[in-house]
Amino acid sequence: MAQLKTTFAGLALNNPVIISSSGLTDSAAKIKKLEDAGAGAVVLKSVFEEQIAMQAGSMHGYGSPEANDYLGAYVRSHALNGHISLIKEVKDVCGIPVIASINCYSSNEWADFAKTLEEAGADALELNILSLQTGKDDAYGSFEQRHIDILKRIKAVVKVPVIMKLGNNLTNPVTLINQLHANGAEGVVLFNRFYQPDINTDSLSLSCSNVLSSPYELADRVRWIAIASAKVPRLAYAVSGGVNTGKDIVKAVLAGASATEVCSAVYRFGNKVIGEMKDELSRWMDEKGYETLEQFRGRVNAQALGDEVGPFERTQFMRYYGGYEE
Repeated sequence: MAQLKTTFAGLALNNPVIISSSGLTDSAAKIKKLEDAGAGAVVLKSVFEEQIAMQAGSMHGYGSPEANDYLGAYVRSHALNGHISLIKEVKDVCGIPVIASINCYSSNEWADFAKTLEEAGADALELNILSLQTGKDDAYGSFEQRHIDILKRIKAVVKVPVIMKLGNNLTNPVTLINQLHANGAEGVVLFNRFYQPDINTDSLSLSCSNVLSSPYELADRVRWIAIASAKVPRLAYAVSGGVNTGKDIVKAVLAGASATEVCSAVYRFGNKVIGEMKDELSRWMDEKGYETLEQFRGRVNAQALGDEVGPFERTQFMRYYGGYEE
């Protein structure tokens, strides 16, 4: 009989299905239903630095630096209070791990915010440095260094596990992942999804495209988990983006992941999809004779395939497109 228990970033999970930060996780009532449906853990809706900074900035202009500082601090405190209350409410009614999420782009005051969320009862922290490096004079490596600086400041003040959720706009994710591990990160999630812009050709304005992830996004996550888990094996990994079925979880674990973050599938199909994914995962394990996830985790990562170059690092278009003719 398949056992779905797993450990991710030091957290004991009943199964590898983590509901990622979204509107699905912004209330204790919703999260309790997710737990009842079988979720292994939840990542709470994020605290957004950009949103708080904009709100604080809108309160300025009252004639003195002291007044502006006071109002800015008030806005920050008020924004955090809702997240503190949410953590406490969820911990009161749920038994699954609760991961607080901070979406930030600077290393300024987030250590204090992280400490506050830990004290409220969060079992772990997920950090999202969700921004694009677009300045023409930006130094090479400064974007990656920002990740490390934020991690170091937060690790200095919290004891709970810290998980880094990375975007896919990195030249070499493995180099950064190795440095994050060296500076105390307990887990890495690949990858975060940026806002997807589109252009409305009728109104000549900016619009939003593809709010929900596509199943096709899974392949990129599998590639990099398979490479990173082989080269930095002592870190815990989770796949985020494109996970819609139990077989997708199988692929993630075979590549080296300990867990998966799921969001779009629940929006599309409802909470029932959690149980369906778990059932499909269990059936596959029974068919293959696996009793635990650990028995097949990383069985198809870059190291396990034992190739000097590594099939995950090649661009083998000729092999796969050779059968197509005009």
